[in-house]
Amino acid sequence: METRITERIASLRAFMQERGLSAFIIPSTDPHAGEYVPQYWEARKWISGFTGSAGTAVITLYNKGGLWTDSRYFLQAEEQLKGSGIILFKDRLPETPSIPDWLGSVLNPHDKVGIDGWVNSYGETEDLRTALDTHGLELVATDDPFRLIWKNRPALPGNPLSILPLTYAGTSASDKLRTIRACIDATPAGGILLSALDEIAWTLNLRGNDVHCNPVFISYLLITRQDATLYIMSEKLTPELTAYLTENGVQAKDYGEIENDLRHFTDKSIQLSPETNYALYRTAQSAASVICRPSPVCLLKAIKNETEIEGFHQAMKRDGVAMVRFLMWLKEAVKSGTETEISIDKKLYEFRSKQDLFQGISFDTIAGYQEHGAIVHYEATPETASTLKPEGLLLLDSGAQYTDGTTDITRTIALGPVSDAQRIDYTLVLKGFIALSQAEFPQGTCGTQLDVLARQFMWKAGINYGHGTGHGVGHFLNVHEGPHQIRMNHVPALLQPGMTLTNEPGIYKSGRYGVRTENTMLIIPSQTTEFGKFYKFEPLTLCPIDKEPIRPEMMTAEEKTWLNAYHQKVYQELAPLLAPEEAAWLENATSPLA
Repeated sequence: METRITERIASLRAFMQERGLSAFIIPSTDPHAGEYVPQYWEARKWISGFTGSAGTAVITLYNKGGLWTDSRYFLQAEEQLKGSGIILFKDRLPETPSIPDWLGSVLNPHDKVGIDGWVNSYGETEDLRTALDTHGLELVATDDPFRLIWKNRPALPGNPLSILPLTYAGTSASDKLRTIRACIDATPAGGILLSALDEIAWTLNLRGNDVHCNPVFISYLLITRQDATLYIMSEKLTPELTAYLTENGVQAKDYGEIENDLRHFTDKSIQLSPETNYALYRTAQSAASVICRPSPVCLLKAIKNETEIEGFHQAMKRDGVAMVRFLMWLKEAVKSGTETEISIDKKLYEFRSKQDLFQGISFDTIAGYQEHGAIVHYEATPETASTLKPEGLLLLDSGAQYTDGTTDITRTIALGPVSDAQRIDYTLVLKGFIALSQAEFPQGTCGTQLDVLARQFMWKAGINYGHGTGHGVGHFLNVHEGPHQIRMNHVPALLQPGMTLTNEPGIYKSGRYGVRTENTMLIIPSQTTEFGKFYKFEPLTLCPIDKEPIRPEMMTAEEKTWLNAYHQKVYQELAPLLAPEEAAWLENATSPLA
């Protein structure tokens, strides 16, 4: 492996030398700014040997290289980078230099730094250009170097598409296009380019299988006032799909034609998101005035229609049935001493896969037992997987894709006796979870204004967590969806009825254990008073919250009332769908907390 990595780096350096570049930056992204990327664009993994999902590699011409990644991957990166000549930089630590600062220290003034313009967004590229300029370095966007140097590169995914029926989508593709055109009409732009894959899938009521866990497909969608063009790999175009697109006023062209069509765009101006890749942004600028603003589809997609909301409710019932069956099985199975973090993941998948409309998982399951629960995005491997014992805490974060909705749920489960410290932290998390669940807030509120509700009790104990408290959830789409979030740093997107949102506070004690409780919620109207409109949250997730680790004396009467009412709802919704012995188990699991 060391030899292969050394050879790959040497081939990149040869490319750099030919183009007069002194450094090259390789992110973990693709041309569509996706959270997950197809293997074709996993160039950072290929060049460095580091296989974590997040990180940026930098290769210089002067026998130096660096890799920046976050705390989830420090140990893994140290091991995988051995012998490569690439130094690990621990991102987000105070002593760690930024990439521009490091390059300023190892390069010479006026040196050129290269990036692939196709996998860096316009907004990030301009920020990087400004930062490099302070060190006297010049940023140069090139074509993809890995097309030349990556031998046996994986092909672009050519998986087939499916049409999402109107019975699940609720609004036709032609109606969605009309709504988007109304947004265009409110601007001077003659058209808009969509490059975010979930926005394209939502707009056209199509789903794919090109990206792990996300039912999207590699494409671009150009919408003008008169027409719409989908740029997609031609082998995906079945007669049925072509007819469907035509029926909805969409023509199809080959994925590679987008650049040429932007170069010959005939209108005076075009709207692009700052998330558009730099190569296409610059191409569009050569033909038209670019209006740079966030895509309107991001918000349109986030506010679910009545059909989508009903789909979420139905998907959550089936997911709840699978979770109840799993939890019932788990409590007994751990007594054998043979179950591991990997085996229980497979078992949960088995229970979910038997549910109607199941389309796979919505993200890789996080099953962290005891000290592994303290690693926020832990992923068990055969080498690291712990064997579960009938004691301590298991943190289980999982989700599924169904044709009528996407689920995301975390439960922390007592597998047996737990320590008093674990009980205290479990209860602190639960109190914050309930406080946010109970929130009522006025129109015009953003998620940042509610974040403290989930953290207030742990803050009083001198505890905090580093991740966000909530994110949007797509409708049979990406499990992480914007523009709204609940987190400490300011996210201005306003919370509106019809948005889905997770509620997931946590406490992580390194080397000991982790606790997180998560429901997916729906924002609904609450009341209208002389002070305006108010909204609140309705829980979508239907699954018992383990009562065993709770310290009841830390809970207020109001908190117990909320928990008991939630558990009553879970029982009423799920019991009719369960076998008698399963319903009996659930009745006990949801019995009132005194």
